[in-house]
Amino acid sequence: MSSDQAVQDIVTPMENASIAAEQVVDPWNVQGAVVDGKQMGIDYDRLIESFGTRKIDEAVLQRLETLTGRKPHILLRRGIFFSHRELNRILDRYEQKKPFYLYTGRGPSSDSMHLGHMIPFLFCQYLQDIFDCPLVIQLTDDEKFLFKPNLKLEECIKFSRQNAKDIIACGFNPEKTFIFSNLLHVGGAFYQNVVRISRCITYSQAKSTFGFNESDNVGKSHFVSIQAAPSFSNTFPAIFGDRSDIPCLIPCAIDQDPYFRLTRDVAHKLKYPKPALIHAKFFPALQGPGTKMSASVDSSAIFMTDTQGQIKNKINRHAFSGGGASMELHKEFGGKPEEDIPFQYLSFFLDDDEEIAEIEKNYRAGTLSTGDLKKRCIEVLQKFVGDFQTRKAAITDEVLDHFMTPRSMNIDLSAK
Repeated sequence: MSSDQAVQDIVTPMENASIAAEQVVDPWNVQGAVVDGKQMGIDYDRLIESFGTRKIDEAVLQRLETLTGRKPHILLRRGIFFSHRELNRILDRYEQKKPFYLYTGRGPSSDSMHLGHMIPFLFCQYLQDIFDCPLVIQLTDDEKFLFKPNLKLEECIKFSRQNAKDIIACGFNPEKTFIFSNLLHVGGAFYQNVVRISRCITYSQAKSTFGFNESDNVGKSHFVSIQAAPSFSNTFPAIFGDRSDIPCLIPCAIDQDPYFRLTRDVAHKLKYPKPALIHAKFFPALQGPGTKMSASVDSSAIFMTDTQGQIKNKINRHAFSGGGASMELHKEFGGKPEEDIPFQYLSFFLDDDEEIAEIEKNYRAGTLSTGDLKKRCIEVLQKFVGDFQTRKAAITDEVLDHFMTPRSMNIDLSAK
């Protein structure tokens, strides 16, 4: 591979930056365009073009189903995971029975996760199930300390353990899942890779990719090296020994792609395999489709600790509606599911394809009211959150410690 090809992941987004200039998508800011004073949803086709990724098409979904014998996950069928970098390379390895692993993460900034945080973990659980492969989950408590001046170090560590229980409740295989806190785990082989990576990334690259300025603390620019390290198998000697040639697949929201564009450039320099990525759309806040659910705004989010009554109240009072301004107008002109938050939430959590299609058709026709749509959304979310809370209540400190202890996973590493 030429050096020009190796840096393509970095150059392409810069060249195309003007294409998506009217919307802001980076690891800290997500905002749809404003047109004629109206907040618009995120234009994901433009993101694919500006970021230089590939769309997940029917050919990819068909290949996944053929290889695994399983119907693609709801989040794939509905186009919520919509974009990728070299997913087919991972499918090639699965077909050839060669090892690979999954890597995802969570930035623990509060003691409770919300519905939007669940999306990558629900999808990772599905991937781990169909591929029967190892999964590493990075808790970036160090990042939250560096980027959120109001947080104390001790709080970040506490949030990590609390969030780890939320993650475990998603149903991961305890024998093939390693969850780790950066503040408690980084050292040894992990830190050696952090140092290798950091020598390959200049401050100029970090600044141009993330928009850092002279007033930002130095830890922010260095953090990219820490988030990159789990992309390489020799970061985890307990699992992979000294093997540095085992690639990973990273399911993440599209706003995390800038980190891994740099990581893929570094991989070439270190002669490591580039991580493959599969990107998700954003889980919208209650206020509308051009926003991203935030843990810092209670009225924008459904938390995994919310009661049945709180869920009902938040959907009824705060969920943005795509319905008509009055019942008469709604019946005459119909609703707009693409703008309706209760419908959007159902598209993430209602597994029945026929029911979701019927809801969409009737809402557009105006025969399904906003109230009835909200009612169905409330039922689905109450069940999802209630079932989650039951599973989490059964997770003991001993179970948590098992997931967070480095250990062998008895992976067959014979195939190259």
